[in-house]
Amino acid sequence: MSLIAGAAAAAEPGGQGVVQVPSMFAAASTPAGIIADYSVLVFGICAAIFVVVAGLIIVTVVRFRSRPGDDDREPPQVYGSNQVELAWTVVPVLIVILLSLVTARNILALQKDERPEGWLPVTAIGHQWWWEFHYPEQGITTANELHLPVGRPTFFDLESQDVIHSFWVPQLSGKTDLIPNRTNHLWVDPFEPGVYVGQCAEYCGTQHAQMLLRVVVHTPRGFESWLAHQRTEAVMSPGVAEGRRLFESTACVNCHTVRGTDADGRFGPDLTHLMSRATIGAGVASNDRAHLLEWVTDPDHFKPGVRMPAMKLGVKQVEQVVDYLLTLK
Repeated sequence: MSLIAGAAAAAEPGGQGVVQVPSMFAAASTPAGIIADYSVLVFGICAAIFVVVAGLIIVTVVRFRSRPGDDDREPPQVYGSNQVELAWTVVPVLIVILLSLVTARNILALQKDERPEGWLPVTAIGHQWWWEFHYPEQGITTANELHLPVGRPTFFDLESQDVIHSFWVPQLSGKTDLIPNRTNHLWVDPFEPGVYVGQCAEYCGTQHAQMLLRVVVHTPRGFESWLAHQRTEAVMSPGVAEGRRLFESTACVNCHTVRGTDADGRFGPDLTHLMSRATIGAGVASNDRAHLLEWVTDPDHFKPGVRMPAMKLGVKQVEQVVDYLLTLK
């Protein structure tokens, strides 16, 4: 719960966000609402079938149970009933037809490609084991925390850098796979500001369970403020010059980007505004100095199998690098 609370603090610049309970039945977007309504319909039909079947079993057991004084003769046998056989044939067929029609309608609605005016394009890329989000119109790239405006349709291009992943934020949409060498699509239109929790829903390796994401939904004004902040280059503080030098002289720059510096890597998350995020390691730990020290010292401690290597720096050097990272707000 501490990580969710931390993400809530990032919902609006300088303000508190509303933490949403990650329930697929608490829909906060049209696609999620379609799926939730369909789930209720299927559950209702299954519940009705269960009540009828269980009721008939109970009536049969009670009414035709063995009683004292009954003889041992076999009761009269019924070898066929046109009415019963017609009923158990027609009713299931009608149920299947109903569900097929509703399913087809919902699939068409969920996979619509009509882009309304003002829609927002976002590319989501799955990595082992973190999320990359690219806003092509704004030229912004961030990681693990997706920011969206309330009430504005967002259409995603879903891609994978390595293996099959699955994008799932229960309150906003259903599960959609990210497949190598293929682009899938997804859309959402959040109803209210807040922080919505999701994760990868397709087993993708050792740290699949630690491939979390947060969707921070802003008011329109708050989203524009976030965009304006993300467009800026990293702020450099003279007091952390040694930490920056260490960062730029190690393999860190081969994987990470910090706009405005020589760091222009593409294999790891963009760190330009690292400290604007509530978590590190795709939600594995809250984003603070203590956890950053542990992460830089030994990432494998948090996520065994993670592709980020330990840089084998001394204690003082790690502290200097972390002090530099703390200025990337």
